[in-house]
Amino acid sequence: MYIVIIGAGRIGFYLAQKLIHDKHAVTVIEKDKARCEGISQNLDAMVINGDGCEPKHLEDAEVARADVVAAVTANDEDNLIVCQLAKEVFNVRRTVARVNNPRNEHVFSELGVDVPVNATTIIAKIIEEEVSFEDVINLMTFKRGKLALVRVDLNSESPVVDKYVKDITLPENSVFVSIVRGESIVVPKGETLLKKGDDIIALTTIENEQQLLDLLMGKVE
Repeated sequence: MYIVIIGAGRIGFYLAQKLIHDKHAVTVIEKDKARCEGISQNLDAMVINGDGCEPKHLEDAEVARADVVAAVTANDEDNLIVCQLAKEVFNVRRTVARVNNPRNEHVFSELGVDVPVNATTIIAKIIEEEVSFEDVINLMTFKRGKLALVRVDLNSESPVVDKYVKDITLPENSVFVSIVRGESIVVPKGETLLKKGDDIIALTTIENEQQLLDLLMGKVE
């Protein structure tokens, strides 16, 4: 497939990386020149430095022939505009949008975005239903079972407790999405120290799921 991604932040980067690994053709549109250079140096993707809300840059990316447009910027208004342009002007069959503010999710659906993705709602559900979860839970699978979102409750025997995220080597195509610490949600960064009792939300491929669980929990003999 040919996929156009608007936004080259952390989500955009890992999304592009995964799609390229799966042999899809990817073009990334990003306003920030430095981020564009980072994508160009690290990924085999066409990169356009520009505003995805402007039809000119969408034309440069040949959006009209795209199978999917994914708008994953940190701005809901931009993501919605991109998806509407893709649908109404370029007749793109499928649009996916990151929803940063949960209050906007219904707006995205009502205005025709095929797949609004609201990570906040997913994480809130985890917190609210915590008592019904076991220590390790496969929360959902994506793309016919190729990807898995998992939750791991770190206990005192976990080999990653008291380690910084930057010092942990994750399996290929795996990423920490969030850390639920008590009633707080922590966005994982390099300097984030993992603690006993943390609930780690991670995205990985099905084939690397067990390797990720072994890393976070330790192998069970």
